[in-house]
Amino acid sequence: MSQSIQQAVRDRYGSVATSGLSSDQAGVRAVAEAFGYTPQELHAIPAQANMGLSCGNPTAFARLKSGEVVLDLGCGGGLDVFLAARKVGPTGKAIGIDMTPQMIELARKNAAAAAENGQTMCNIEFHLASIDHMPLPDASVDCVISNCVINLAHDKAAVFREIARVLKPGGRVAVSDIALKRQLPPELADDVHAYVGCIAGAILIDDYRRAMLDAGLAHVQVIDSGADLNAYAKAADNSGCCSNDHAAPAAGSGSCCSPHAQEQPLHAKMAQLVRQYNINDYAASVKVYAIKPD
Repeated sequence: MSQSIQQAVRDRYGSVATSGLSSDQAGVRAVAEAFGYTPQELHAIPAQANMGLSCGNPTAFARLKSGEVVLDLGCGGGLDVFLAARKVGPTGKAIGIDMTPQMIELARKNAAAAAENGQTMCNIEFHLASIDHMPLPDASVDCVISNCVINLAHDKAAVFREIARVLKPGGRVAVSDIALKRQLPPELADDVHAYVGCIAGAILIDDYRRAMLDAGLAHVQVIDSGADLNAYAKAADNSGCCSNDHAAPAAGSGSCCSPHAQEQPLHAKMAQLVRQYNINDYAASVKVYAIKPD
């Protein structure tokens, strides 16, 4: 990834982390539910762990078991980490990695708030790191999950090698991501906003599968989930990312509602992209499965 694009990704997602977006807002809930989260799941975790950034629900198909160690790549505010922690229980562990300092700060704040409300957080930890260089030992993880993040990595081959390294023999991958069904038009492929919005950095489904096999993973499947990527625009139309059922964020707060915001927020840019192009013609929300051979 060029330094400028990497910084754009970090800056934009850092802004999302401090925006105040949460499940308390109708548009944010609509995005999460469109990609497979149930109202019960969203209610069971801190509201600010969900910022409407998903393209699937990896914990729904990861088959997590009590006592397992699960690693979430690009954990954001901790949405999938909190759900995974509930599934693996106090004898297991849920680990989140994110390269954005504001996201890690938010995830730890969410964990502290959950602990104050009596939820057990002793099986959760968060690390500030990039997913192509993970601060974990070899063969230390039972399952790797991720949600709409690997498409943002420039060196996806390095990410897949790291996944294979940290997985235990027989460990598995259960990832939600965006992959391409066909090549993007040049004006979309070269748009930095489309890269930050998880489209322009995506690779072809066949290339995704091949890269995972080349990393040493086996039984690789990259399956189109059939989810509608236009959900981002529909959510914006349905009260938008700024709609809050309780109270509007204060002007100047840095949220997507702020009239003083200096740049168009991520959710608005994503909605603009899916209105300008039928993203479903080019890309898919995919479920990715793989196993590390014994």
